[in-house]
Amino acid sequence: QVQLVESGGGLVQAGGSLRLSCAASGLTFSYYVMGWFRQAPGKEREFVGYITRSGASQYFADSVKGRFTISRDNAQNTVYLQMNSLKPEDTADYYCAAAPPSKINYYSSRSYGYWGQGTQVTVSS
Repeated sequence: QVQLVESGGGLVQAGGSLRLSCAASGLTFSYYVMGWFRQAPGKEREFVGYITRSGASQYFADSVKGRFTISRDNAQNTVYLQMNSLKPEDTADYYCAAAPPSKINYYSSRSYGYWGQGTQVTVSS
C-alpha cells in the first residue's frame, strides 16, 4: 500500500520560512518523479514544483520561483519543499505526489498517481 505523508505545515509570518517533508512508503521511491501542489480555499489545486528522480533538476511555478526549493533523499524515501520569503498568498494546503517517469507533463496533476493527504500552511501578514 502506497502512502505519502506530508508534515511540517503550520502558521508563519510573512517573510518567514517553512520546510515541508513528504515521507513515502510502499513504492520504489527513486523510480518516481515527485511533485508538490497546493490548494487554497475556494481555488483549484495548482502546481508548485517537481523534482526529477535523481534530484538533479527541479522545476517550479513562476509564483514560487526563487523562493522555494525541492530536494529529495532517496535513501530515506523523503522529498522536501523548502519555502522561503513566504507571502500571505502562499497560504494553502500543500500536497506531495508521485508520478512515474513515463509521463510527459509533470506540471499537470493528472500525471501523478499517488497523493498525500496534505499539510496546511498559513502565512499571516
